[in-house]
Amino acid sequence: MVALAVNSATSQLLLIDMQVKLASVMPAEALQNVVKNCGILAQASSLLAVSTILTEQYPQGLGETLPEIKQYLPSNKPIAKTSFSACNEPKFNQQLHRDKPQVVLAGMEAHICVLQTVLDLLQVGKQVFVVEDATISRSPANKANALARLRGAGCVISNTESVLFEWLGNANHEAFKALSKLIR
Repeated sequence: MVALAVNSATSQLLLIDMQVKLASVMPAEALQNVVKNCGILAQASSLLAVSTILTEQYPQGLGETLPEIKQYLPSNKPIAKTSFSACNEPKFNQQLHRDKPQVVLAGMEAHICVLQTVLDLLQVGKQVFVVEDATISRSPANKANALARLRGAGCVISNTESVLFEWLGNANHEAFKALSKLIR
């Protein structure tokens, strides 16, 4: 049976292509919220020992992962890719844990690399949770279309706070206070 909620013990976090030059062409206000939420997810994954994968689409041209995100994952070496789907990169598949059936995914762009990666993850049997408020496209219409396609394909569309509290599971969790501060 497929789980209805994401679980920190059975999931991985995947941040797709949150890169400097790519960020520069995104709508500024939306980007600010997405960067903030990706940073919150990165901090939460560190606090809860949720394995995290970073990807970078053609980093020679689109730059490195934004420092606002990378600061929370200093030991994570981003996986460089040219394929739009991260699943087509052998290094990505090496970091994708077979014993973790869930993938929490955020990044850019929703209608290209996020969409293709999620569709491929669903094909190999992963349960995917796309974090809507931590995902962006240059065009809001393209993002909306991608999220509708993903929902129709069986992906769970969620949000940053839901993921955090599902990962915690209980207010008695030792990381509860630290994670609560991230969303105030």
